[in-house]
Amino acid sequence: MDPAVRPMLDQTDEKAPHTKTKNSASDLLAILRREIVEGRYGHNERLPAERELAERFGVARGTLREALRQLEQTGFVERRPGSGTYVVYIDEDTPRAVVETTRPIDLVDARFALEPHICRLAVLQATVRDFERAEAILRRMETCGGNIDIFAEADEAFHMTLAEITGNPMIKWMMTQVSKVRGHTQWAHVRNKTLNDEMIARYNREHRDILDAIRAREPELAAERMKDHLGDARMSLMRVTQA
Repeated sequence: MDPAVRPMLDQTDEKAPHTKTKNSASDLLAILRREIVEGRYGHNERLPAERELAERFGVARGTLREALRQLEQTGFVERRPGSGTYVVYIDEDTPRAVVETTRPIDLVDARFALEPHICRLAVLQATVRDFERAEAILRRMETCGGNIDIFAEADEAFHMTLAEITGNPMIKWMMTQVSKVRGHTQWAHVRNKTLNDEMIARYNREHRDILDAIRAREPELAAERMKDHLGDARMSLMRVTQA
């Protein structure tokens, strides 16, 4: 064979679709496991239908099912009768995994490490326009009429606004991750158990005290008031989780 032709054939073989190869169940297991680890299929995402996967890899249904069975045994997927096969693997080093696995109490403890200092920085950076924006959010919380969803949305916006006031992009990014965890279903479940008219009124007072301390340019007072606020939130969570 002409040596000039060989590289062209080799290159064509490298790009050949899976349907041109005969994969065993172990081959298929390795391919699917790699694709899950690399993020092609995310946590809680359903894999394509068996027919689609069998056609893609050029294997019999029995071969595919054996690969899926082994994938399930190794903790990568979960097969749900009548629904399909879902990815349950979590790479604990990814931001998405942190969001999925962080408990509400873990989130509050992390906020203790971050938000009091956010208040100190906000004292240094806040402008008149910043105070107007924060004040509008407070009024939204104070007039929510006990509506948990309206309060929760404004509550998150208030804390995020304080982070934005610092002007620190890293702090803003970290608070964005906090917001993602607060959007998780387990947080919403606990929030609905802890929030009532009394707690909403209490949190409203605490938010206003925090903003007043920032407006008065009292960094340590603002930080202490944030600690008190987060402490109340933590105690409320503990009562629910230990009930």
